[in-house]
Amino acid sequence: MTRTARRRFAREMDSIVDGIAIGASGPVFLHCYDQPAGGKWVDDVIPGKLVALDRASGEQLWVSPCEVGYGRGFGAGFGSEQDIVVLGPSAHGHRIVRMRLADGELIGVGKIDLFDSAVVSGDLCVTTTPRAVVAIATGAMEEAWQYRRPGERYHDLARHKNSIFVVYTNANTSRQGVLRLDARTGDFLEEVVSARLPAIHAIGAWQGGVSILTRDLAQVLPRDAMPRFMTDLATHKDGGSVDTLTLCSFSADGSQGEGPRWWRILSTRRGDGTPDIAMKCDEGKLYLVHEALIDIRDAVTGRALGEWTVPGLDESVAWDVCQGAALVAEEERASLYELPA
Repeated sequence: MTRTARRRFAREMDSIVDGIAIGASGPVFLHCYDQPAGGKWVDDVIPGKLVALDRASGEQLWVSPCEVGYGRGFGAGFGSEQDIVVLGPSAHGHRIVRMRLADGELIGVGKIDLFDSAVVSGDLCVTTTPRAVVAIATGAMEEAWQYRRPGERYHDLARHKNSIFVVYTNANTSRQGVLRLDARTGDFLEEVVSARLPAIHAIGAWQGGVSILTRDLAQVLPRDAMPRFMTDLATHKDGGSVDTLTLCSFSADGSQGEGPRWWRILSTRRGDGTPDIAMKCDEGKLYLVHEALIDIRDAVTGRALGEWTVPGLDESVAWDVCQGAALVAEEERASLYELPA
């Protein structure tokens, strides 16, 4: 049964929201910018600012200019010293910025390389470019390690404790898979998913495993799993002959060729382009977003835990979940919802 999520607060903003951060406690944060008159700006980057909102009421606690502005590449999260960390473009190249949680005071700023994806943690900020995976020590704001191998292109990533999971493309075959790296050193640990999939749309990490949204899962299934998969495909309500969107989970320390722990075929309908679905993982739960719906599943088993309608989610520019709270940002509004799955 689909239920409507309870909204804790909704706040109209005077600026345009383009990024968010939410932790287990304390304020929630919005990265915003002001569109110049006529939409014209001299530089490539529009200056940004950071806004802190009270977690219960949505009351604005403080607003502060942020060295990171609006442009290509963005990441935000929390350091280990009561600070919020923001990565992204500035008028002087890409930067990492640390600001005090209590009042937005600038603690420090460092120069970093341009990036596409980022995961921010208390000890490390890990970023990807097509050519490299780069880790930056959060407190020192200096590069800790870098990983790259010939013939690989890097995309999205996820982290759980000391494992970094990276979606990559084999440059020779244009097929995608998932690598696992040691978060402490950047060393290659294993290929969790062989690079035989046509596309990986989203990735999430949890204790002992990694979940992905993909298609044509048969390309990485062991032979003994094929009869069950073909039965699932033949009995799917869409009536198609090929899975066009599948959710599945793999063990992080499984043997090569072991295949997924479980899978759920979500669609067999043919269509153009990337499916309009996104995923995040938190506290062992997978949150799948399609339009205004959040489908919550257990990451270990794939069991459905609940489905929620979240007003504004289909118009959002950013969303995230943390311990059952969903922060949703539309261009000029921020809302916090409760998802007690």
